[in-house]
Amino acid sequence: MTQETGGLTICLKALHLSAFASRLQETTATAESQGWSYQQYLQYLAELELEDRRQSRIERLRKASGLPGDKTLASLDTGALPERVKKILPSLCEGHFLERSENIVAFGLPGRGKTHLLCAIGHELVRRDHPVLFIPAYRLVQKLLIAKRDFNLEKALKKLDRFEAVILDDIGYVQQDREEMEVLFTFLAERYERGSVLISSNLVFSQWDKIFKDSMTTAAAIDRMVHHCVILELNGQSYRNQEAQKRNAVS
Repeated sequence: MTQETGGLTICLKALHLSAFASRLQETTATAESQGWSYQQYLQYLAELELEDRRQSRIERLRKASGLPGDKTLASLDTGALPERVKKILPSLCEGHFLERSENIVAFGLPGRGKTHLLCAIGHELVRRDHPVLFIPAYRLVQKLLIAKRDFNLEKALKKLDRFEAVILDDIGYVQQDREEMEVLFTFLAERYERGSVLISSNLVFSQWDKIFKDSMTTAAAIDRMVHHCVILELNGQSYRNQEAQKRNAVS
């Protein structure tokens, strides 16, 4: 490393241009051997820096998302999905529904791959630089109840606004009392036409009175969900049963 290059590297690090600094010598040698113009040289380094920052941001988004690392599009058995779901999955992964604050609801009996499907979409959204949060429904309700008790519910809901998509897993297993139902409804009402909610549920809409208890609140919650909504019905065989059958066949 020459004295000039060393001094430049120090300046680049001070400016927090880490990719610039780490690839400086290599890029300088390439530029000299190929006769790049100053503009080509700088543009190449600038593009490296931008890509490095994009990858770092995506990694931060991935860690903040809480998405299970193993439930990705690559590990999803797309061949077992219903034809309609398989057909629209690529467009959902592109994330255009986020621009319209549309919701996604995945219905199906236990073991049909609802969670994996929504997580796979979530991972693809993160890869496209969209902030996503994955959280089981019961845990979100617990957090909101604590926030309400501490008079911080509004602040807690505002924190959720930073996520373009919130994946609420297993809403059908949450059997709320009135206070729990109220905070869940408040969350859905606050997100309405402002941010996307992706929900997995083993209960179809006609059974949501088991969640919200009150018929008027149930109707209001469903109305907000379906106004701008993509419904995914997973009605195949249980993945867990299939896996068990495969293990038994091998043994």
